[in-house]
Amino acid sequence: MNNSDDKLYAMRHSSAHVMANAVMHLYSDVKFGIGPVIENGFYYDFDLGNKVLSADDLQKIEVEMSKIVKADEPFIKNDMSIDEAINWAKDNDQPYKLELLNDLKLSGTTNIKNISNELLGTENGQKVDRVSFYTNGDFKDLCRGPHIESTGKIGAFKLIKVSGAYWRGNQKNKQLQRVYGVAFRSQKELDDYLDKIEDAKNRDHRKLGQELDLFTFSELVGSGLPLYTPRGTVLIEELKNNLREISKKYDMLPVSIPHLAKRELYEISGHAQKFEEELYKVESHFNQEFILKPVNCPHHIQIYASHTRSYRELPIRYIEQTMQYRDEKPGQLEGLQRTRGFTVDDGHTFCRVDQIEEEASVLIEVIKSFYQSLGLWSDHWVSLSLRDDSTPDKYIGEASDWEIAEHMLAKVADKYDLSAKSIKGEAAIYGPKLDFMFKDSLGRETQLATIQIDFAMPKRFDISYIDDKGQKQTPVIIHRAILGSFERFMMLLIEHFAGRFPLWLAPEHIRIITLNQNQEVIDYSNKIFQLAKDKNLRALIDNDNESVGKKIRSAELMKVPYIIVIGAKEVESGNITPRLRQDLVENIEPTSMPIEVFIDKVSKEYISRDIKSRL
Repeated sequence: MNNSDDKLYAMRHSSAHVMANAVMHLYSDVKFGIGPVIENGFYYDFDLGNKVLSADDLQKIEVEMSKIVKADEPFIKNDMSIDEAINWAKDNDQPYKLELLNDLKLSGTTNIKNISNELLGTENGQKVDRVSFYTNGDFKDLCRGPHIESTGKIGAFKLIKVSGAYWRGNQKNKQLQRVYGVAFRSQKELDDYLDKIEDAKNRDHRKLGQELDLFTFSELVGSGLPLYTPRGTVLIEELKNNLREISKKYDMLPVSIPHLAKRELYEISGHAQKFEEELYKVESHFNQEFILKPVNCPHHIQIYASHTRSYRELPIRYIEQTMQYRDEKPGQLEGLQRTRGFTVDDGHTFCRVDQIEEEASVLIEVIKSFYQSLGLWSDHWVSLSLRDDSTPDKYIGEASDWEIAEHMLAKVADKYDLSAKSIKGEAAIYGPKLDFMFKDSLGRETQLATIQIDFAMPKRFDISYIDDKGQKQTPVIIHRAILGSFERFMMLLIEHFAGRFPLWLAPEHIRIITLNQNQEVIDYSNKIFQLAKDKNLRALIDNDNESVGKKIRSAELMKVPYIIVIGAKEVESGNITPRLRQDLVENIEPTSMPIEVFIDKVSKEYISRDIKSRL
């Protein structure tokens, strides 16, 4: 962080304390959880007994916060021994602070699960015998800081929502009320952010998914298991087809695997040990334990291992679009962002060490081609995600292999001028990776594509190939994902485009609206529908007995790219004047053209996967 960022961080941290202070003034029996800084703001967890906070309560808390800010109370730091701090928590009837302090005393270090050290008043990774507190006015809190000089230095803030949060993220614990706030240096920055938030609400994939009839959830099926409607399935299939076409250019071979496997497969791969809590276990009537697949790579390895391989066969590039399953916590399931079942675009290249650079380069070309078709390639950055030497237990494989893999990925990143940022601790369990971070229209960054080099798993499964001297050698696996999970990617696309998809992705290309119930008009509309269908275009006829204005409005709400209205005039002339969705063109008045010309232009636009209209 630079100095300016440090000050903003400290201000947001201080805002969390001021909010907790205000809650204490309004609700005297409050029990405090934790209150960290998060992106753009802060939150604090409260136990308010039977009191459930509402939007009106948030306004009251804001008013009380403003009073504390106006009082310009200094933040004063002091420290005490852990035993003194424990007595303080007991005397002030703060059971959650007491639990943290007791855990801290028991462990003797700052490594307390699910709690940030700054909230404990301790330094990272150190032996602890004293903790720090910050006081402003009549409020005192266990905290390492940092804070600003006084409450009066806090800028513009707003409380935006309240939600439930299990204490320390464990659903076996009590659910507290988490109040979120945002804070900025100035009122203008806050207003700009709130405008973005309002835009984000309008783009929310859950809202648009329902309005555009793209996907649904069913309590009978289960939470976190999305069901795609015909319209939503169009998007999934178009994305799949695009990826298949690009992959075909590089001789990538589709494979197909079952949805479960014996536990032993994942014990060898290391996933059973590393992700035990996320595995769905299935027991047969014959006392055999299976796992619903959380990853695909062990299955693909078994395809590779099905017969002896020669060095001349390599590289072998397997790809698959298939479901995976993770046992996510119920409280973390949210729309398409985090689901229990999800479809992945997965791929594994088996190659020699001397082929790694070329194969990683091929994958960069695939990633670039795919994201250019969505207009997203121009706004991204790349993370060179490395292992953290201080936490070796997180990873599998030999240190020397890791060094080779990290060096090769850095070389490829330089070759393509990716300006990759080295980030420790973000590697996969089996190897380093290049993670492509994309920014959407709301300015949010998301990791989507990834290229991962893996020396470890081929050795764990003892797979091999015969080299040019007749000796057995171990291949390398390059794991790749172009868009990650289709669920999360679909969420991003819905929100990025606000449901106004480019033509090639749109569930409906053309809406044909009849001006009246005249049979000639209906017959001509059916002819246009068939012309569109013959060109593989997705069209729909609206022949309802409603006004034209209402039918046009209905098509606009469904964000259909092209609307054509058919009446006696169009039947007689054979010409139509299409209405274009506003985002497809800029300052272009629609022009009249023969229906065949219109259909041909739309077809070419669809095939080319253009972002803008060709009309």
